[in-house]
Amino acid sequence: MKKSLLYMVLGAVLAVSPAGAAVRIKDLARFDGVREQPVIGYGLVVGLSGTGDSQRSVATLQSVSNMLREFGLTVPPYAVSSRNVAAVIVTADLPGAVRSGDRFDVNVAAMGDARSLAGGTLLMTPLMANDKVAWAMAQGPLAVGGYKFEQRGTSAQKNFPTAGTIPAGAIAQRTLEPTLVKNSGSLELLLDEPDYTTATRMAAAINSELAGGSASAIDSGRVRIALPGRDPAGAVALMSRIESITVDPDVAARVVVNERTGTVVSGGDVYLSAVTVTHGDLRVSIKERFAISQPEGVILEDSQGVRTVAVPEATVRVNEDEAKSVSLDKGATISDLVSALRAIKVTSRDVIAILQGIKRAGALHAELVIQ
Repeated sequence: MKKSLLYMVLGAVLAVSPAGAAVRIKDLARFDGVREQPVIGYGLVVGLSGTGDSQRSVATLQSVSNMLREFGLTVPPYAVSSRNVAAVIVTADLPGAVRSGDRFDVNVAAMGDARSLAGGTLLMTPLMANDKVAWAMAQGPLAVGGYKFEQRGTSAQKNFPTAGTIPAGAIAQRTLEPTLVKNSGSLELLLDEPDYTTATRMAAAINSELAGGSASAIDSGRVRIALPGRDPAGAVALMSRIESITVDPDVAARVVVNERTGTVVSGGDVYLSAVTVTHGDLRVSIKERFAISQPEGVILEDSQGVRTVAVPEATVRVNEDEAKSVSLDKGATISDLVSALRAIKVTSRDVIAILQGIKRAGALHAELVIQ
């Protein structure tokens, strides 16, 4: 069953898309200056039903004491005794362009020994970037996609109840405006997968689509477009037109292998030189059984020291299967190799080992990535 599933997966991932399929520039690159800003904060989640941090979490006790002090209550940390509170880390990504008052989602994760955050509410937490400036404030009830129940040493758990999200739980306190136009008066496209051929094709497509366009590939991962003016509105309109231009990307030959799951993913442009693969198994089977030895013809009066004995008997069999050979002609693809290996019933682990061997032999003309 596992072997059949492996080949079903291989058959799906090896399917090749039509040659020359054009892709939008929006799906291949992004404009420099438009990026998300990660923010992080430390806060408290309250309202837990006895599943919060224990007395061993000193940070939680000190945080509760500090919070109460802000409301005019002086309670020393050692006097705080509640498992309805948990110290958490709050993380989020500010959008590339955000205005003061915009809302976005946040992730909340326990940092102490809390058992579950289900049913909790995050108190007001400032979210800071690496400049130590509070860019947003987060607060609200948590949505936890899991649970954990314990009773007398028996527990039942689903997913991870110590982490959750707050949809639209953060409010931006500052405006983040991206810098689209460089000091040189140009826009720059950054390729998601740097490639000299793709960058050259992208620049040529922009020049062909835009009258008087002056795009040029600076390196394998960057295309520069000169602007006639520095009007931000004109730059946004030009960016919209550029994003919709289609390009035929060039993809490097690559085979990705996941040893944990036995999955092999290959592009359609991966070819093999003439190669022969020989595969054989040595199987050793050991079976043990017990024979009962019962003495016969013994008189009961003289049976002292006589007893029934279980005697172990072992049978060892060694079967060495005949080596199976697969030959592939020059120009064969990974799909051809997998089909041939399927014919001789090769396991997923053996497929990975065979691919590594073909790569070492110099017959696999692609980068082999082992995950």
